[in-house]
Amino acid sequence: MNQLDACSTFLVRHAWLSLRGVVAEALVQHELSVAQFASLLMLDESPGLSVADVARKVSTARQSANEMLGGLERAGLVERRPHPTDRRSQQIFLTDAGRARLGEAVPTVRAVEARLAAGFSPDEIAVVNAWLRRMTEAITSEGEEIPTL
Repeated sequence: MNQLDACSTFLVRHAWLSLRGVVAEALVQHELSVAQFASLLMLDESPGLSVADVARKVSTARQSANEMLGGLERAGLVERRPHPTDRRSQQIFLTDAGRARLGEAVPTVRAVEARLAAGFSPDEIAVVNAWLRRMTEAITSEGEEIPTL
C-alpha cells in the first residue's frame, strides 16, 4: 500500500471533492449549490438556526453563509426572523417553497449516493458513516471548530 492510500485524511478529502463535484452537477437541475442544499437540509432538521450556526455547519465563513442565505432568501426558499431573545441575531427558517425544493432535491442526491455506493453492503456503509460521525465528534468534543474551507 502506498503512502497516499494509507492516509485517511487524503482519502477523505479526495472522496469529498469527487462527491461534491458529482452532487453539484446533479443539483444544477434544482438550481441549488451543494452549500445551499446542505443549508436547506440543516434548516429542515433544526429550524431557527442563526447565520453563524449555518456557517459553522457548512464549514464556511459567516459572511459567505450570509451571502448564500441571502440568495436563498431572494429565491423565496428561506426567511429570516428576529431572534426572540437576541436583538442582534436573526433566525433562519425554510419557507414552504424551500421545503418543496428540498423535497425535490433529496431524491436526486440520494440517487447519486446510491450509484456511488453500489457494490458496498449496508453494513459497510454503516461502518463508514459511523467512522465519519465519530471523527467529526472527536474534533468538536475537544473544543476545536471545524475550519472553514
